[in-house]
Amino acid sequence: MTPLLGFSPDVEPTTPGAILDAQGVIPYEAGMRAAPSPASTGVAALADACMGSAVVRSLTGSSRFFAGTASKLYEASGTSWSDVGGAYTLGTDDRWSFAGYGNDVLASNKATTIQRSTGGAFSAISGAPKAKLLVASKGFVVAFDTNEGVYGDSPDRWWCSALFNVTDWTPSISTQCATGRLIGGSGPVNAAVRFGDDIVVYKSRAIFLMTYVGGDAVWASTQVGFDVGCVGPEAAVDTSIGHIFVGSDDIYRFDGTRPVPIASGVVRQWWLNNSSAEYRYRTKLLWDRDNSLVWIHFPSSSSTGACDDCIVFHVGAQKWGRVSLTVQAVVSYVSAPFTYDGGHPLIVPGVTTYDDLPLIPFDSPFWLSQKSSPAIFDVTNAIKTLSGSAGSWSMRLFDFGDESAWSFLSAIRMRFASRNTSSLTCTPIAKETSGSPAVFGAASSFDGSKFALRQTARFHSAVVAGVGDAKFSAVDPQIQPAGTR
Repeated sequence: MTPLLGFSPDVEPTTPGAILDAQGVIPYEAGMRAAPSPASTGVAALADACMGSAVVRSLTGSSRFFAGTASKLYEASGTSWSDVGGAYTLGTDDRWSFAGYGNDVLASNKATTIQRSTGGAFSAISGAPKAKLLVASKGFVVAFDTNEGVYGDSPDRWWCSALFNVTDWTPSISTQCATGRLIGGSGPVNAAVRFGDDIVVYKSRAIFLMTYVGGDAVWASTQVGFDVGCVGPEAAVDTSIGHIFVGSDDIYRFDGTRPVPIASGVVRQWWLNNSSAEYRYRTKLLWDRDNSLVWIHFPSSSSTGACDDCIVFHVGAQKWGRVSLTVQAVVSYVSAPFTYDGGHPLIVPGVTTYDDLPLIPFDSPFWLSQKSSPAIFDVTNAIKTLSGSAGSWSMRLFDFGDESAWSFLSAIRMRFASRNTSSLTCTPIAKETSGSPAVFGAASSFDGSKFALRQTARFHSAVVAGVGDAKFSAVDPQIQPAGTR
């Protein structure tokens, strides 16, 4: 059988194992699988659209779950939200940035002075700047793209708090509170992500590595990327193989020394053609640690600004998948503890038994207390984990055949690791020659071992589609010579 290579629309169409088009199909270690659907957490929807969210762990290991809107900050309390900050006025493109610091939680955006919560409501830190981005490292909180009374609006400026004191933002060598600028590379700071004890700072066309050195300099910066950068504040994420980030013309991995393209020749051109150049800066990345997946949510070429499409990268298998999801924000959600005796928040009015719960596989991390699960805020302003049973999915296989001879396609066999599908079909595709228009045939159902087909052409392909959970790793088209012409 031919192993599946993952979603790879940019490769030569006759590449064995390529998936030329896909929907609802993502990679895993041994192949491909149907993507999980968003599942309700039982937490009430926000009053307005989510403009940033975070789960922050305290020194005791407990978690606090926050979400911000254009006017308020909320903290989850059971299945409801507590108002922990208000009277904010965020612009359309402002996003909340959160940072944990010991037992403190800080939140900021370019329109709001850095806010601090020590266990209850947030309040502004006197003397702190407004900042688009916050990163905690080495006993500091470092703010980027700032606005304050001394230097004003400074898109390339950084500030750091005093060492071990997030309430002190008065520059002093003795406290190590300082400020500076990242001059190299044009434009503002777009993203900043920790890299061990260091901080990687991204502009549109430049990358800087910031290292704490103490003394008069406090933080030293070295430009390590030239003509490569990140498009937006949520378009970079730390993973087990380094940072994955989205640039203006490719998708990259940064290992601490240099950026390396990971999409070229596989999905890069498809992504450029199908994403919005105008709104690409709104791209949102989510790291799914348990499944080694990076979910890259981006505005499609037809979007008016919303992230309504997604490609998914498996960092171990180096394969891609694709899912259509519309998201407001992404977060690694930590589930709350529950028992059978005490019930579960998913049991809501109209749902009276565990049998009536939404379909969530029993091996999903959703059911484990304090377990992180990839999650999204959808268009209903509700938080949902990517842990539900799969819905509809489909994939178009590579082209197989030859320009010089006709062949007869009698069947396509498919190797499944598991399947729990209510529907499984295969629609054959015929081409008179390479590059000619595709002609779709009649769909065939899976008979337990193969899709039985009857088609004669020079080139063949097929769309395999299903509904429900499935894992599959390889295909075997059954073709035989049918003469030359």
